[in-house]
Amino acid sequence: MFHVRHVDSLNLPELAPYRTMRRHHDHVQQRIFVAEGEKVVRRLLESDFTVVSALMPEKWVGELELLLKARPEDIPVFIAPKEQLEQIIGFSMYQGVMAVGRFPKPIPLEGILDTAVRPHLLLALEGLTSAENLGVIVRNAAAFGVHALIVGETCSTPYLRRAVRNSMGTIFKLPVVQPPVLIETLRQLRQRGVRCIAADGHSRQATLARCDLAGDSCIVLGSEGYGLSPSVLEACDQNVAIPMANEVDSLNVGNAAAVFLYEANRQRGRM
Repeated sequence: MFHVRHVDSLNLPELAPYRTMRRHHDHVQQRIFVAEGEKVVRRLLESDFTVVSALMPEKWVGELELLLKARPEDIPVFIAPKEQLEQIIGFSMYQGVMAVGRFPKPIPLEGILDTAVRPHLLLALEGLTSAENLGVIVRNAAAFGVHALIVGETCSTPYLRRAVRNSMGTIFKLPVVQPPVLIETLRQLRQRGVRCIAADGHSRQATLARCDLAGDSCIVLGSEGYGLSPSVLEACDQNVAIPMANEVDSLNVGNAAAVFLYEANRQRGRM
C-alpha cells in the first residue's frame, strides 16, 4: 500500500533521513539506510525489508505502482521535481528515485548453516571501511551464491548508503551476520567442519589453484590497506594467495573476492 504526498521542501520531519543522507553514523544508529536509483529502490520494494518512505519525481510513481501496492506497509511516497530534490540534497541524481529502508533483524549464523544447501560457501570480512568496496563485495557474493556474509566488528556496515548503491540492491538478497568477535566465529566454523581460508597476498602456503574450496568453506578477506590481522590469519585453516605478474602484490579487495568466489564455484562444478 502507499499514499502520495506532494512536497515543496524537505523540512517535514518524515523527510529527515533524506536531508541527513550523508550522516552515516546517524543512520546506523537509527538502523536505517537510503536506497538510491530506480533499480535499487525496485529491489528494495521487492524484498522483505521494511520500507519507511519513498521520495521521487511524480513520473516514477506509475513505474513503481504495482510494487508499491503490493507492500504490506502503508508507505508515504513524497513527490517533488527532480531539480528541486537535487537542490535540496546537494548533488546531481541520475533518476531522483530514493527510498528509506530499515536494517533487517540480526540473523544467527547457526540458523543459516542449518538450512543452507551444502557445501556451504561463506565470506567473512575484517577491517573494511570503504562503503564502495563493501557494495562491490556484496554484489559479488550474491552473484556467486554465497550463503552468508560475515561482517567483522572492525568493518563498516554493508547497509551504508553507498554500499547499498554499489551492491545494486543485491544486499537485499544476501544474509548478513555481524558477530561481536570475528575470531570466535571463525573458530566456531572450524569446529563445525567449515574450512576458513584467508586471502593473503603474501602467503607462501598455497596459491588459489592449489586450495580446496569444494567442501564447506569460508573465505576471509581483510582491509583495503593492511589485509588481515595476524590474529585472524592464525584463526584460519590456510592462508592463500592469488598469483600475480608484473610485481603486483595485491588486488582491490572487491576484485579479490570475485576471483576467490569464482574459483570456489568452478571447483563445485557451477562454472
